[in-house]
Amino acid sequence: MKTLFYGGKILTMSDPMYAGGVLVEDGKITWISPQSPLPLGEKDCTYVDLQGAVMLPGFVDAHSHFFQVATSMLQVSLNGARSPEEMGQRIRDYISREKVQPGEWVIARDYDHNLLPQYQHPTLEQLNSFAPENPLIIHHKSGHMGLMNGKALELLEITPETPDPEGGKIGREDGKLTGYLEENAFISAIKRAPMPGGEALLQGFQKAQQLYASMGITTVQDGMVVKEMLPVYQQLLERNLLQLEVVLYCAPEAYAAARAMVEAQGENCPVRVGGMKIFLDGSPQGRTAWLRQPYAGEAEYRGYGTMTDEQVEEAFLLAARSNTQLLAHCNGDAAVEQFLRCLESVQRQQPNLAALRPVIIHGQLMGKDQMEQAARLGAVVSFFVAHVYHWGDVHIRNLGMERAEGISPAASALQAGIPVTFHQDSPVIPPDMLETVWCAVARRTESGVLLGEEERISVEQALECVTKNGAYQYFQEDRKGKIAEGMTADLVILSQDPLATPIQQLREIQVLQTYKHGYCVYTRQDN
Repeated sequence: MKTLFYGGKILTMSDPMYAGGVLVEDGKITWISPQSPLPLGEKDCTYVDLQGAVMLPGFVDAHSHFFQVATSMLQVSLNGARSPEEMGQRIRDYISREKVQPGEWVIARDYDHNLLPQYQHPTLEQLNSFAPENPLIIHHKSGHMGLMNGKALELLEITPETPDPEGGKIGREDGKLTGYLEENAFISAIKRAPMPGGEALLQGFQKAQQLYASMGITTVQDGMVVKEMLPVYQQLLERNLLQLEVVLYCAPEAYAAARAMVEAQGENCPVRVGGMKIFLDGSPQGRTAWLRQPYAGEAEYRGYGTMTDEQVEEAFLLAARSNTQLLAHCNGDAAVEQFLRCLESVQRQQPNLAALRPVIIHGQLMGKDQMEQAARLGAVVSFFVAHVYHWGDVHIRNLGMERAEGISPAASALQAGIPVTFHQDSPVIPPDMLETVWCAVARRTESGVLLGEEERISVEQALECVTKNGAYQYFQEDRKGKIAEGMTADLVILSQDPLATPIQQLREIQVLQTYKHGYCVYTRQDN
């Protein structure tokens, strides 16, 4: 099968930067024309007239949670809710609309206490009123905390006497449960709750896949895979439901089983195992990120870590011995410091670690003084740079202006020679790469504050972070991330050239089509 793309601009993310036409054969780019070619007239060739649009390499998702995006399609959205009353009404409407029976679990998502009065989480009494006859779990938008009503707490055997797990807290007030849990307390609890399944879940995956494709993303990450998820992936593979490439990063205890599942599928499996994933702290907007200095308004509180140095070093050793990559969630600068300290310690005995490109995920408060060490140790940093827009105003309140301006220091990291990628941590926010590019270039908060002007980067640099640098993070720089002969035909067609678009209009650019291995997997319906 041959496909000739012509009649528009080809932004190659390579040298030369622009081309006029591209020929794809059997999923590979085989020929590039400096000028727009005329259709060849071959019978076995499909001709795609770009009609003045712009084609780029497909976007590479450097970190998200594909499974959670799929399950979110089956959950109550509380995004943007500004009161407990609004949260409760949405949940009650869902129960009524979906005919949820008494005793069935109800899962809601994306509430943000920063939008609620006095920044207060709902009380247990309020939570009980949201779903009086159902166990209820509500995921915070950050993914690092959540709420449960009394029925859920009871079924999960969480009582006032249940001890806080290491790296987590169970909310209590006057010796009674509040329904609030954070970090490892929430994560360990939801693992024990029933997981959605059946055809509805598979349909959720198909909707999630279309969401990523509609954003021009051709490589997707599932950034925290546990053993309980693997049977679902097995079903997806058996039924050939995956069109995009999905890269799994597993909890260490799930790594071997995931590798065995993927290897049994053979070379053309759309799922592959990228490595292992650990968490070192929480979120800055939830004030659980681990900082070197106290939060604004606090005398001592700095957040906290979720793993000991010994546990982190054990994870690095396991990754080195398994010859695989390790991703570590590090938001605060104290968590980044722990990552670098443990990485350096283990590299002395396992020098192959640098070649395995360990990744700092988020790096929100990574300090400029930490950049040289990170570069020297071979680390990749993947910034959740859209934090600047979505929570920049919250960071100013939680951290003070000086530290808030240093959130997602992409310019400093690039200047230090660190490979930088971008992500959206979906389902925390939608996987909108063009919004992320705009965030990195504009660095404006939702209220319009310019936050960290010195950390702005160019549009070209931002595009590199979501294409060729993403491919580098995945050890795939020889096959994706740019448009060149011999590369995989992962492509996205945009309505405008980002390099020729005013900054304020970058996030208004539309994804018109997305191609994976030369096959169209998404077309904008109003195109």
